[in-house]
Amino acid sequence: MTPVPGHQEWSPNGHDLDLRCRIEALLFVSDEPASIPQLAQALEVSERDVEAALEELAQQFQERGLRLQRKEHSVQLVTAPEAAPYVRRFLGLDSASKLSVAALETLALIAYRQPITRAQIEAVRGVNCDGVLRTLLARGMVAPQGRLEQAGRPIVYGVTFEFLQHFGLSNLSELPAWKEFAASMEGGEQSVPRRATDKAAADPEV
Repeated sequence: MTPVPGHQEWSPNGHDLDLRCRIEALLFVSDEPASIPQLAQALEVSERDVEAALEELAQQFQERGLRLQRKEHSVQLVTAPEAAPYVRRFLGLDSASKLSVAALETLALIAYRQPITRAQIEAVRGVNCDGVLRTLLARGMVAPQGRLEQAGRPIVYGVTFEFLQHFGLSNLSELPAWKEFAASMEGGEQSVPRRATDKAAADPEV
């Protein structure tokens, strides 16, 4: 394996942890996603070194029960989606709390069209989305991403880390083609097949 710049080998006294180990430790204790600049500043290395170390960590985690979840310039440590049934059973979590078909359809639109306004969602779905949007906001699946610079300055929405975790995705590039995702949402499925796709395949035909 090619060493990542800024890496140090482990020493018996425990003072010189490999950069990957130091990043893993910070992500483990963080109660929210950490940004690449935050990690670089805390570890006194370049952002490029952090990016390289994260790539190696992601590969290593494929054989473990953890995953790196990435959204833009932020990353967090999560359990592998394959372990979800065992984690829920161990923690005694209620697995019956599922999203409605309307909520899933709305999520599909936001995921592929973000940033998107409530009016734009309603124009596609043809129904009022106030209640569904409130539910998704309360569940932490979507969040405001800013406002459009136009009359009324409407809020635009995008999906969150909670969305990625709910569907067992490491990042948005793992979303399947739009038609496949939309079909699964219309069927009320709470998981989607992961597949990298290009932007042309991702854009909904509306």
